[in-house]
Amino acid sequence: MHREDFPMLNQDIIYLDNGATSLKPQCVIDKIVDYYENYSANAHRGDYDISYKVDLEYENARDLVKDFIGARRKEEIVFTSGSTDSMNLIVNGFFANLLEAGDEILITKMEHASNVMPWFRVAGKTGAIIKYIPLDDQNFVTLDNLKSVVTPKTKVISLAEITNVVGDVRPIKEICEFAHERDIFVVVDGAQSVPHKKTDVVDSDVDFLAFSGHKMLGPTGVGVLYAKYELMDAIEPVNLGGGMNESFDSPEKMVLKEIPTRLEAGTPNIAGVIGLGEAVKYLNNIGMAKIEQREKELRSYLIEKLVKIPHIDILNLESDSGIVTFNVEGLFSEDVAYFLNKYGICVRAGSHCAKLTKDVLGVVNSIRVSLYFYNTESEIDNLVDLLKDKDKIMKEMI
Repeated sequence: MHREDFPMLNQDIIYLDNGATSLKPQCVIDKIVDYYENYSANAHRGDYDISYKVDLEYENARDLVKDFIGARRKEEIVFTSGSTDSMNLIVNGFFANLLEAGDEILITKMEHASNVMPWFRVAGKTGAIIKYIPLDDQNFVTLDNLKSVVTPKTKVISLAEITNVVGDVRPIKEICEFAHERDIFVVVDGAQSVPHKKTDVVDSDVDFLAFSGHKMLGPTGVGVLYAKYELMDAIEPVNLGGGMNESFDSPEKMVLKEIPTRLEAGTPNIAGVIGLGEAVKYLNNIGMAKIEQREKELRSYLIEKLVKIPHIDILNLESDSGIVTFNVEGLFSEDVAYFLNKYGICVRAGSHCAKLTKDVLGVVNSIRVSLYFYNTESEIDNLVDLLKDKDKIMKEMI
């Protein structure tokens, strides 16, 4: 599906690590090169033609992202360096000023480091308490399990919509409805969901959403923070500097610009933002429903093959995303990944930046295949054929 658009696929590789970063279509590459070759000026600073063009392209990307996730206003979109930067801005710019001793922060032990470590730090500074939502027998989040740990002290629930290890799709809309009835904020890590399924922040009613450009066909080093307008307006800038101020005559007389500009200090990743806008256009042209359906087809095909191999232990048999995580019995995951690499197959191995999962899954490391719409059944066949022969893996992985 659209493989001809991706120059990387001209190499002799099978790329199955889309959860870490996606490949980039030629149109995104061309858009970035066009900026550097033809109008490589700064944004929001120049009074000349090519700088005006930068401003138009940059703000057009903001509009594209706004529409892509269904936000009401472009002021609800702030460009960051990625999901990690967005999550840190949410925690340090908003919740650090809100949380008090004894307040509860709800997460799970299946979250990415970006949705754990900032909360750990703010809890340490404010005296807030980290609580873990219990998971069901498939290690998924259910609304009932979440309800079991919510108390009058709960102030924020922070979850990935799709986790990066077991790939479960959380019921975010239902969680938001339940939380908002109790004045609880909901923060969503959308790094693994926004690239793979339709996102509508108004329909789900999320308060904050973070995601990265590089996982959705865009360039690295650019991400998005969405927040409802009144919440975005309450975020305190973490970075101060050029572009985000009206004036600064003295420590007592610093006047900042309106949102979103005051949260984008310094020269932004202009090429990245423009490239992200082009990636959004590309995804829109395909259609997110088609992308989601294609990934489900590929996942079902892979699972059907893997369950027939006795030495494969699948850790997330029933997930609804394109993530399949497993181990080869008795073998270290990084060794298996090294073996597959000899045949041009790219997978992720290790803890996947989610080190608390060991407390849930009972394993520290695993192999992750993360699919995208440009993957094929024949690529899966090649992977499975190599995994079938355990003796071959053991012989060649050293």
